[in-house]
Amino acid sequence: MTASITDVARAAGVSTSTVSRALRGRPGVSEEVRTQIAALAAQLGYTASRSASSLASGRTFTIGVVVPYVGRWFFGTVLDAAEQVFSAAGYDVLLYNLGSPETRKRFFTKLPVRKRVDAVLSLLIPDEEESAALRSLGVPLATTVGGARLGFTVVGIDDRAGTESAVRHLVNLGHRRIGMISGSSGPLHWTTPVERRSAYLDVLTDAGIEHDAALEADGDYTVEGGERAMTELLAVSRPPTAVFAQSDEMAMGALRALRRHRLKVPDDVSVVGFDDHELADVVGLTTVAQPVADQGAEAARLLLRQLDEPDAEAPGLVQMPIRLVLRETTAPPRLRGPR
Repeated sequence: MTASITDVARAAGVSTSTVSRALRGRPGVSEEVRTQIAALAAQLGYTASRSASSLASGRTFTIGVVVPYVGRWFFGTVLDAAEQVFSAAGYDVLLYNLGSPETRKRFFTKLPVRKRVDAVLSLLIPDEEESAALRSLGVPLATTVGGARLGFTVVGIDDRAGTESAVRHLVNLGHRRIGMISGSSGPLHWTTPVERRSAYLDVLTDAGIEHDAALEADGDYTVEGGERAMTELLAVSRPPTAVFAQSDEMAMGALRALRRHRLKVPDDVSVVGFDDHELADVVGLTTVAQPVADQGAEAARLLLRQLDEPDAEAPGLVQMPIRLVLRETTAPPRLRGPR
């Protein structure tokens, strides 16, 4: 005969609700009791029924995750870390990849997540109308991109501070021709390129360096785009002696372009990235390190906490630490710039 939750509770000398919380990783149960209950459940052959739990709690045990680029490193890393936290807590993930304006419009028009998920993790920045649509779901909301916004728990970094540290590093090395490889915010309302460009311009102004529009190029936040953008920068009449790339992937593309042009890094051109991609150390890239996976995990934990403690005030903005990591791609400029 199959054991029930009542059998486990009786054997452990606790209530059925305590057994339920323990086996689903919920708070309010000590680790000692949790371990004891898990051992007894395994011994008795008891497995919690997802459908029964759903009926009892009114939950679906599913988290909706909305992403703009599921194949991009940043979003994939955040998603993987978040999914691990959700899975450990007994939740499934329902993924929506909104990589085009058409799919995005269709999603926010129909809101297929309604009554299907207990919370939503958005890895894209919704506009005001889209934000209102998500708030209408009446479930906890979190994101790892953009700044603070009503109804959302935001786990992110200070893009301006990170960019300032990268560009100031180049200025302090003595560079005056500092280019930037960025990406367009496009129809997805991504504010990161805007924030990082603004900080880049501010540092140039503070250093008394006149901005040259020819030293900016769009790299589309991809390796291929970074290579193309670096090639454009090398073609201007006075090429840069240093380049800040708004992402490590674009920085890696820039390194490839410089290598193909027979230019040495950092002797001819210094390069700084942003992210601390898993391959950044392999290529010796100086970069601004941000805890990408930790942002996804923390956002997931905060969503689960809101589900477990619905009366507690949800944090609005949680800022994660960043730091400049010095490696081999930056150095003072030579007396003569690249040819």
